[in-house]
Amino acid sequence: MFKKFTKTDKLLFIAAMLSLIFSETLYFQGAKDDASFIGIWVPSILAFGIYLKLINNSKND
Repeated sequence: MFKKFTKTDKLLFIAAMLSLIFSETLYFQGAKDDASFIGIWVPSILAFGIYLKLINNSKND
């Protein structure tokens, strides 16, 4: 499954996962506002990855 991922895909996935983990860590430490702010980054990072994929696919067509 991971053989289909490019280097950019892997980096964006790692960034999203680290953001999620950091957000959860902050939440359980009591910094709920900061955790919510960083938690919003996860879908934004993943959406940016999808955008890059779409741009790359349209250039290849």
